[in-house]
Amino acid sequence: MIPVTRDGGPGPDRRSFLKYTGALGAAAGLTSTLAACSGPESTNETGAGGKDGGTLTAVIGYGNDGSWDPTQTASAFAMAGNEHIYEALLGTDPITREPYPQLATAVPADPKATTWKFELRAGAKWHDGKPVTADDVVFVFERILDPKTQTLAKGFFASWLKEVRKVDARNVELVLKFPFPDGAARLTLAKIMPKHVYSRPGAWDDATKGKAIGSGPYRQTAHHPKSNTTFEAFADYNGPRKAAFDKMNWLTIVDAAPRVAKISGASADSEIADNIPYANIEQLKKSGMTVEGGAGMNNLFLMFNTAHKPFDDVRVRQALHYAIDRDKMIEVALKGHGKAASSFLNEGNPSYRPAKTVYEYDPKKAKALLKEAGVENLKINIMAVNVSWIVDCLPTIKASWDAIGVETTLDPQETTAVFTKMDQKKDYQVVAAASNPNQFGIEADLIMHYNYGPDNLWMGYARWAKNSRAKELFRLMDQATREPDASKKKTMVQDYIDIVAEEAVLYPVVHNELMTAWDPKQLTGVRAQPYPGINLLQAKWL
Repeated sequence: MIPVTRDGGPGPDRRSFLKYTGALGAAAGLTSTLAACSGPESTNETGAGGKDGGTLTAVIGYGNDGSWDPTQTASAFAMAGNEHIYEALLGTDPITREPYPQLATAVPADPKATTWKFELRAGAKWHDGKPVTADDVVFVFERILDPKTQTLAKGFFASWLKEVRKVDARNVELVLKFPFPDGAARLTLAKIMPKHVYSRPGAWDDATKGKAIGSGPYRQTAHHPKSNTTFEAFADYNGPRKAAFDKMNWLTIVDAAPRVAKISGASADSEIADNIPYANIEQLKKSGMTVEGGAGMNNLFLMFNTAHKPFDDVRVRQALHYAIDRDKMIEVALKGHGKAASSFLNEGNPSYRPAKTVYEYDPKKAKALLKEAGVENLKINIMAVNVSWIVDCLPTIKASWDAIGVETTLDPQETTAVFTKMDQKKDYQVVAAASNPNQFGIEADLIMHYNYGPDNLWMGYARWAKNSRAKELFRLMDQATREPDASKKKTMVQDYIDIVAEEAVLYPVVHNELMTAWDPKQLTGVRAQPYPGINLLQAKWL
């Protein structure tokens, strides 16, 4: 789904970094030895269920045992939970991604200025009762910008944000390296955390393991990795989107069948679930549930090891993309809930236009490219994450490649196994996995830097960063980042995406919808997200 990375503390090695952030955006099968932060191990509700008892029960189709450190995590469960626990200076709407004041009292008056001043909300408190101050804001941004500390958030801020200064107890100043209007929406990725809690020795490890103390409308009451996380309304919250539920119990159920069962039928004991399998949509609708999808950047991508011949040859990479019958994949595996990728960006992205190279199904062209590259009797092992919908798509890739004379073996594995092999720099040919940069935003510059860059983790895995074509791409990306004019920047991004499409080192095959189901007789204000997780800050009981 990072530069994509995972970690639990300053300066981690890559293995621990990957272990905790959720790099591929996949959520199945994560191993963990994390201890519960509080309370007994249980998936039972903390009180009577439903609106009469005040407890909302949600079923999340992703693990809750990734890092909960907001500066590090790409875990779908943790990121969704943190949206309810923490605040940033500015939040963003979960669907439109328009920024709005959270801890700050206003958005920047001039987004093109190189200094942004923010006043903190009067009376804002941490969940332990202490006041939120400018020191807390500076503390978080110093961690993010610290060159000695490897954090996921650094990739979203370091290129354009120079420093954050304390003006007084309730005012801070952000100094930018150059005008960067898109930065206002990115501020939501810098959750403000209490300095008096997280500056203590070992506190970042605690955050990784699930300790979460914020200033948001809900406070965490218990966290049981691989089981559930519970929340309750924070009585002293005085911010813009107050808690509508007295308590919430979020269950982690990665396997599809028990997840659907938990929300199905008259005996359903949960009100909302995400990551609904396409095959269960009609069943849930017939039982009275609302099931809606969000189309965005969620995608199946292929990543080639360019240090392993013949995948250093762009013609081979292109041939394998042209060979895939995407329409069949969408019909059979995705039940119509997907679109063939015609750019790195999905069609709904504000910066989208079709790339100059679009991989329409063309097996004859695929064969011709392989012949031109002098490749015969190619045998490929596809190392894939075992996320259910990815596994459903793999047979179409195999059938397509077999049909052009490429002997293909499917090798789905636990996500951690895939990470470990790439992290240990073990040889591989092709990786198939899921990704969704929309967890972080819809801004094209952010999405592209999440996947491509000279120090980007993905480019290290693909062994492509030192390629001359890659260096040209990175130069164009940096120019686009610094362009303050939105229209010019959009064109520059679209132009360099043409290079990304042509090279096909890491490139999506299909973009698909993510489905959310909820009980419309009990809940209102729910909106299906185009990225994993749920956001209940504007939902309430009927």
